[in-house]
Amino acid sequence: MNNVTYLGTGRRKNAIARVRTSKGSGKIVINDKSLDDFFGGLERHKITVMKPFSLWSSFKGYDFYVNVTGGGVSGQAGAISHSLARTILELDATAREVLKKEGLLTRDSRMVERKKPGRPKARKRFQFSKR
Repeated sequence: MNNVTYLGTGRRKNAIARVRTSKGSGKIVINDKSLDDFFGGLERHKITVMKPFSLWSSFKGYDFYVNVTGGGVSGQAGAISHSLARTILELDATAREVLKKEGLLTRDSRMVERKKPGRPKARKRFQFSKR
């Protein structure tokens, strides 16, 4: 029973993050890198990833191994946060109310709008000339 692993999946834009959790010392490994190595100097993305832990204090007894693919840095940070929140919910069901209130359990469904034919971008139009 001491080798129980918990799994969680999170999505944001085109990024998908899968988290595997096991008993440990509280380290977070993202694609075989530490949190600081993965995001470098992008502090706001580190804050986004750590938000579920700021609401749930007993994460020190678990190790979190994250595999994230697709999307960009911002989407990956949101997907990691979503997957960590879902994993925390498996670990501790009493944290649901706090995580739900902060909106961490809801998948952010905003996606890039598709490009339309006859236009340079999704909404941008070519310059109009009357004559």
